[in-house]
Order: sequence, then C-alpha cells, then structure tokens
Amino acid sequence: MPEVRYCLSEAPASTRVDSMSDIHVLPEQGQAGAISYRIDYRPSFALATIWLPAESAIKTESGAMVSMTPNLELDSKMEGGVWGALKRGVAGRSSFVSTYTAHGGPGELTLAPSTPGDVVPLALGGETYNIAASSFLACDPGLEVDTQWGGARSFFSSNSLFVLQVRGSGLQFVTAFGALHRRDLQPGEKYVVDTGHIVAWHADMPYEIHKVTKSMFRSLTSGEVLVAEFTGPGALLLQTRNLQALAAALQPYLPKGNGASSSSD
Repeated sequence: MPEVRYCLSEAPASTRVDSMSDIHVLPEQGQAGAISYRIDYRPSFALATIWLPAESAIKTESGAMVSMTPNLELDSKMEGGVWGALKRGVAGRSSFVSTYTAHGGPGELTLAPSTPGDVVPLALGGETYNIAASSFLACDPGLEVDTQWGGARSFFSSNSLFVLQVRGSGLQFVTAFGALHRRDLQPGEKYVVDTGHIVAWHADMPYEIHKVTKSMFRSLTSGEVLVAEFTGPGALLLQTRNLQALAAALQPYLPKGNGASSSSD
C-alpha cells in the first residue's frame, strides 16, 4: 500500500473524551478484522478500496460500487422484508441492500458516495450509534443496521424521516458531504449543531431539537431554522457542507417555468 498522506486529526489529549460514548475513527488505511481498506483522494472526492479475503463479505448502500474484481458476487435483496425496504425508501435510501462476497480467492471492491466529500472508517465496539441515513456507505455484515422511526425528533436530526441505528462490533464506513469534523464534548457540556451537518453520534447521547432563536421569523431570516443541542460526554461527527444549502444556492440558476427547456414540438 502507498504511504499514508492524510488522516483525520484527533482531538488533543486534554480534550478527548474517554467514555462509552466515544467514536473511534480509524486511519485512512489499515485492517479491521478480516477486511483491509484504503481511502484515497480525501477529503473532496474520496474513494474507498476494500480487500476481502476469500469467502468473506461486506454490505453496502445500493449503487455505491465503482469497480471490483470479477470473483466478487453481488447479492441485492430487500433486507428486512417489505417493511424494512419501505423504511429505507422513505429515509431516502435504496430499498435494496447490496452484499459483495469474494469467491475462490481474495477480492477487491471500490466504493464512493453519490456526492463530493469524504469517506471515513469507524470501529464499532458493541455499542449503538445513530447515523444519518444519507451518510451510510458500507459495513461489516456482522453489524446490525436498522432504520428506526423517531417521529419529528429523528426527522430534524438527520434531515430524513429516519436515522439508522447501527449495533455490534465491526467496521463501518460513513460519508461526509465536504470533509468530516469531529467535536468532543465533556460531561455536561452543551453544543448546538445545524441539523443538516450531523453525520453520527452515540445513541445514548442526549439531545434536543429547537429553533435557533425564540422567534420563528428570526430563525427563518437567519437561514438557520432548527438545530440539535447535544449534551456530553461524547463525540459528534459533523460534515462541513450541507446538501440542502447547496440546492438552495443553485436554485436561482435552474430553469424556471413549465416546459421552458422543452423542444418546440
């Protein structure tokens, strides 16, 4: 493997939170269990290369594959049945989950997110984490991934009707639109985050959803309507860009009116 060129910086030792709520961010290349990986072209156009030993597998978001060796077998199915597929569809994800298995020898798979940004490997150690549905890329098949209904609370926390809850021990890849930013909170420390920038947090970490100001008018005119206020201890993973903000910025440049760009017939 080539020399490491980039690694997500960790918080200084004086500010790190050593607790069950910690999120373990792995280096950009290495091995977790049987799976080896490397992340290239970070943080703007990240590509994850994954090496699978013979007869091992990895689960991915449908449509994330860029390339693979021919001995990888793809199995795509509605994991969790019709209800599981329905929940993923409402969450903005594909109704199908892809599983790649290496047969007859080791295999190589490359994955990329649908938007420009980073891919970050995480080590999960038996606890439960919440991940924004749009940030899930791939994981060890031993991890249990569930789309949990959380009403408006989950809706505003992830810009989706659902958040993903990931349980178990293994390797998890998340994506960030832009780069990934980590913020560690001390016990009792509060921190406010725009809901469109949240990637992942520990499931036991308390948080509340509220307007950025007491006045809805001021919230709307500020461009920041609803925010999530977290209480430590624990770590937050945030993305430096907001896809909804980009869509709003592009709106003035998009064609307007019905059939404005259609042909004369």
